[in-house]
Amino acid sequence: MPALKNLLLPALALLGLAIPWTFNIAFLLEGGSFAPAPFLAAVSANKLTAGITWDVYLAAAAFSVWLLRDAPKAGVRHPWIYVALTFAVGLAFALPLYLALRKPQAG
Repeated sequence: MPALKNLLLPALALLGLAIPWTFNIAFLLEGGSFAPAPFLAAVSANKLTAGITWDVYLAAAAFSVWLLRDAPKAGVRHPWIYVALTFAVGLAFALPLYLALRKPQAG
């Protein structure tokens, strides 16, 4: 388990930052926008992207609810930071980062 926490989860967090943001930056450089109306149009451009978008948003919401309940038990201070990272940066970054930094449960 230490290898998972010490190596794999931080590596997944870095990949979860780098890979999606490579596409996000390309989107912005091609004239895209994170303003609500154009962003919502882009993420719902077709049924597939709309389905993937809703899947990720619902998973992010579930993760946020779970981590707000888990953080006090796991000794994590300021759990709202991870909620903000989830929606501002991405679930693929915030989830493995949180799991890597939380303290192991006693027992």
